[in-house]
Amino acid sequence: MDTNGFDCYSPQQIAERVEAACLAKATTPLLSLAMLGVLAGAFIGLGSMFYVIVASDATLGFAASRVLGGVVFSLGLVLVVVAGAELFTGNNLLAMAWAHRALTTRDVLQNWAVVCTANFVGAGGLAAFVFLSGLADRLAATYLDIAQAKAALPFWTAFFRGVLCNVLVCMAVWMTLAGRSVTDKVLAVVFPISAFVAAGFEHSVANMYFFPLAMMLQASAGAALDFSWLWRNLVPVIAGNLVGGSVLVALVYYVIYRRPARAA
Repeated sequence: MDTNGFDCYSPQQIAERVEAACLAKATTPLLSLAMLGVLAGAFIGLGSMFYVIVASDATLGFAASRVLGGVVFSLGLVLVVVAGAELFTGNNLLAMAWAHRALTTRDVLQNWAVVCTANFVGAGGLAAFVFLSGLADRLAATYLDIAQAKAALPFWTAFFRGVLCNVLVCMAVWMTLAGRSVTDKVLAVVFPISAFVAAGFEHSVANMYFFPLAMMLQASAGAALDFSWLWRNLVPVIAGNLVGGSVLVALVYYVIYRRPARAA
């Protein structure tokens, strides 16, 4: 029976479901894990593509553009959660099962390494398809502006924007496990994700789509490729995403709900 008076799981039950999901993720066969990671990268890339279409409309006001862009970007995480895929930023919740000693450090780091790499392949692969389709041509200026602005962020700015981003992403994933229907899960995703996009926070997997596509557009225009965009942004953003998701969400909720009670 539901203890909240609503048709959803209680926060305590969510914590239990998150830990069970973490164990399942850590025991997924390597090939399946990698393929699910590729799918997640492509799904987030689709959300990013949708966002750029909105962001390129100069007739929208600043707030309207950012909020509407965030709503359509939510497509990416909706696909991950409902269709099934493995997303690095969401998998930062594995830190809860690690803190509970249900997973080893090796289990967690292996999952993060495989999924992050596979996400990059999926996001970069989608970027290549979008480029080859010609869809990005009329949006090239927007893609380049986005990539250049991200690459210009100082290290600590990018880091803390990554922290804030993944607090919201992991809270969205956390809340999807409270729901019992697809509608519940979609509603749980839209508000946190649209908030992080509207605020201008940094999501590492989305950036794995933006940078490769911007570099392809650069190359097609005859400009020299700037590979430093990748490490200047992705290193601090990945680190920030890790802290936001694993420390500020997973470990906080571990202490609240899963930490073993001490004997009196």
